[in-house]
Amino acid sequence: MSKLYIVPTPIGNLEDITMRALTVLREADCILAEDTRTSGHLLYHFGISKPMQAFHKFNEHKVLDSVVARIARGETMAMVSDAGTPSISDPGFLIVRACVAAGIPVECLPGATAFVPALVDSGFPTDRFCFEGFLPQKKGRRKRLAALQQEPRTMVFYESPFRLEKALEEMSEVFGPDRLVSVSREISKVHEETVRGSFDEVRQIFRARGGVKGECVVVVEGLDGFLRRTSGRTEDEGDGTDMSSEM
Repeated sequence: MSKLYIVPTPIGNLEDITMRALTVLREADCILAEDTRTSGHLLYHFGISKPMQAFHKFNEHKVLDSVVARIARGETMAMVSDAGTPSISDPGFLIVRACVAAGIPVECLPGATAFVPALVDSGFPTDRFCFEGFLPQKKGRRKRLAALQQEPRTMVFYESPFRLEKALEEMSEVFGPDRLVSVSREISKVHEETVRGSFDEVRQIFRARGGVKGECVVVVEGLDGFLRRTSGRTEDEGDGTDMSSEM
């Protein structure tokens, strides 16, 4: 039966790919790739030779209908992004929605995504958190942050290394310079690191370096954690709220 598979690919170390992901890529009729050159290197590394079609934010509206039609006619397709899980701050949402609407089975494989290890490495509460992805590049950044000023849960953001210093400055102004933050970069790569501290402390570290390389995940202490920490309360003295994770 034809199906659309969403296949996570490594965000760093190629050994992070799963055996199941490799099986799906080998058996698919076609692989939809955010960048066929990048995905081509991955497939070559694992000895996989399959037809590929470009599917990215610049052409997804144009080719969506034809791709869905091909799956409906019997083809099985596997979608990959440059790294991580498609649809998480990458192309994927539109085709999943279209396939669901057309009654086409969709299956997302578990696998690599940057925000999970960054969240765990932060040391902040992980029982409840919110994933915000990338902030708007220009207009709307302050408005988005202001809407989160009273957010009680741990907050997770993606940020470009070129905008990291600006993002930390804006977050410090909105959340306060004493709020704790954790910045993870180069996850699963040779130079992986996580820098933790208050906004002031972390900003000083990166400012002293004169910049940073690699995509970053910024994890911010939620208001509940901040108030608990600054008032001397312990985790055992929580308010008994729902423990289910939210993204």
